[in-house]
Amino acid sequence: TEVVGFKSNKVLLMPLGDMEGLRPGATVVNSGGQIQVKVGSELLGRVLDGLGRPIDELSPLRTSKTYSTKIKKINPLTRKRIKEPLIMGVRSIDAFTTIGKGQRLGIFAGSGVGKSTALGMIARNTNADMNVIALIGERGREVREFIENSLGPEGLSKSVVVVATSDQPSLVKIKAAHVATSIAEYFRDGGRDVLFMLDSLTRIAMAQREVGLAVGEPPATRGYTPSVFALMPKLLERTGTTDTGTITGLYTVLVEGDDFNEPVSDTVRGILDGHILLSRELAHRNHYPAVDVLGSISRVMPEVSAKEHIEAAGKIRDLLATYNKNADLINIGAYVTGTDPKIDRAIRLNDEINNFLQQPTDEKADYPETVNRLIEISQR
Repeated sequence: TEVVGFKSNKVLLMPLGDMEGLRPGATVVNSGGQIQVKVGSELLGRVLDGLGRPIDELSPLRTSKTYSTKIKKINPLTRKRIKEPLIMGVRSIDAFTTIGKGQRLGIFAGSGVGKSTALGMIARNTNADMNVIALIGERGREVREFIENSLGPEGLSKSVVVVATSDQPSLVKIKAAHVATSIAEYFRDGGRDVLFMLDSLTRIAMAQREVGLAVGEPPATRGYTPSVFALMPKLLERTGTTDTGTITGLYTVLVEGDDFNEPVSDTVRGILDGHILLSRELAHRNHYPAVDVLGSISRVMPEVSAKEHIEAAGKIRDLLATYNKNADLINIGAYVTGTDPKIDRAIRLNDEINNFLQQPTDEKADYPETVNRLIEISQR
């Protein structure tokens, strides 16, 4: 169990496991310590539970190194500026929302628009030294599917996966996020460039809401308690750069009813360094990855991309916006060619732009080739 609050001179505890066999009058013993997680290169290729214990039925972890899951505050002046890109190997992301080493982004999506598939592509294709992946609140069936299909042997070999399924206690889901972050911090402190992926922040918020309501916190917006909004910056600020290494954070947010302004989305968007929107409309058109280029932004892209790259991305965005604005007229045949040169150009290049943005799940996009092709299209 863990202390989660105090009430009328009594300590409030919540379990980290099943309460089967627990009865009134049972003795509670103070362990006097924080949860420690085993760390080391031996973790690569392994699948752990929310408390850092192996669940993949392979050999025991042969490492004596441990790391505390306690939040370590980082002096903001010791954080290096973000100046290098981290390649994702996904054209739509590398071209229009270039990610820097140590940046934190949100991936906002409704259910069933290819979020897990996109994460698997990134994990396999990235040039990060290793991945740490936290799957929080997932259905048990989805975990194995993600590991075997989306991640695959290639992705798993350079990854550590931490899993807390939907049937786990709320406190374990929250702990899983901190355990995974601590593992990423260990590799960062060793001078590595780590890609950290957490799916999803929404389920952590729901777990914290459950804990908050259980200890008597008042519900606020949409039932979320104040502790939910206090937890978010503490968790998200653990990633980023230090003077030794980097953790690039990708956090998925499951958007309720495709409302991108619901409380969790709104709070997270204000903390992170950018966001990628996955569009249901694009998914319905079999356009994968379903990245909404116009709705996505990387705040550090100007720091990590060449001037020609940024200009080309801006021109293509402008063409996409022009086409979308006039899509109704174009689709019903009401637009007359020659009326507006800008619209004519948007129509002429629209298919080529969409072909550029689409990518098979087994294809790894070469970054220099992606940038050169983007510039080439923008100059036509």
